[in-house]
Amino acid sequence: MTTDIKDAVHAVEAEAVMRLLRGRPRLLALGEPTHNEDALLRLRNDLFRQLVEQEGYRTIAIESDCLAGLLVDAYVTGGDGQLEEVVRNGISHDWGTLDGNRELVRWMRAHNEGRPPAEHVRFAGFDGPLETAYAASPRQALTALHRHLAARLDADQLPCDEATLDRLLGDDDRWTNPAAMMDPTQSVGRSAEAAQLRLIADDLAALLDAHAPESVATVPPDDRFRARLHARTATGLLLYHHWYADTSTGRLTRLVGLRGQMMVRNLLALAERDPTLVHAHNSHLQREKSTVRMGEVRLEWWSAGALASAELGADYRFVATALGTIRHQGVDTPPPDTLEGLLYALPEDRCVVDPARLAAALGDVRPAHRVSPWFGYASFDPAHLADSDGIVFLKDSVRG
Repeated sequence: MTTDIKDAVHAVEAEAVMRLLRGRPRLLALGEPTHNEDALLRLRNDLFRQLVEQEGYRTIAIESDCLAGLLVDAYVTGGDGQLEEVVRNGISHDWGTLDGNRELVRWMRAHNEGRPPAEHVRFAGFDGPLETAYAASPRQALTALHRHLAARLDADQLPCDEATLDRLLGDDDRWTNPAAMMDPTQSVGRSAEAAQLRLIADDLAALLDAHAPESVATVPPDDRFRARLHARTATGLLLYHHWYADTSTGRLTRLVGLRGQMMVRNLLALAERDPTLVHAHNSHLQREKSTVRMGEVRLEWWSAGALASAELGADYRFVATALGTIRHQGVDTPPPDTLEGLLYALPEDRCVVDPARLAAALGDVRPAHRVSPWFGYASFDPAHLADSDGIVFLKDSVRG
């Protein structure tokens, strides 16, 4: 069987990936089975550099705050700032501290130097302004959207002035109260002020759409793109806060689903602008329904990848990543009857796997689903073999 499996394995190169895809998709997603592993980020960086240089991809999007990502995008396209400060403030979830992410930003800026703007590679976060313990205040998105419209429309066309907006928003600490994660009654998401803000956000977003024809003629493309981003984020955040305050048993399922919807709206906007590379956890990019267990509760939702696939069809492609060992996290050599174990027995340290050829080589053999001792690592589910357009396998993730 190993000889047959070798026929499904190729070097980790852009050319090998593109052969599997049979054409350049508008949105090409690379998953990872866990976060905070620089070995996975270095692999991503190598592959994305090749895809930019050889296939003409023009945006790199990662699982990070979409508003904060504007800081990084300005930097990589020639703006002022220092790398350390830019990644600290522009990449969320504390992932600006990771060497692989700093190296990606450093390379993007160097790549863009001396090139005309039309050839720049852009950076984007495609996650909402969300963290594990809280969701951000809608202030930044709402205020930016209001100011964009106020600069172009008469005051009587707007649903409120900025002072009213500020009064309704109140202190940002009310929105980011971490106690609301476990106690939804402490959330402000269903307050009278939040209800008013949802109506205002909807009105502002509708005004933006209504004036699109004149915007195309008078507003620079980047300004229009940011205004639509602020509109999506304002309405998405307020809806998220509304369900953050829900006390029903379906609250968490609704929240993970809303996060996926915020993600896909950002991805579709990016893909409309440029051919886009995406990097995130496998669970956010796969086509099958995603699941996660939080304590005793098992959550299921359609991820951003599943939603993007439904919208884009063949213009969405997903390459999963599987990983052999993370010994510093207690993830040791995979059992030989798992998919990771079969690939671990090959001599390659990393490779691209053709799922269709692999399935054919396995025949009636169905690999077991690996169980990991570390909560942060999600092994590749063999049931999803047909769900991916390719698999990148890394034998060992070594710290340092």
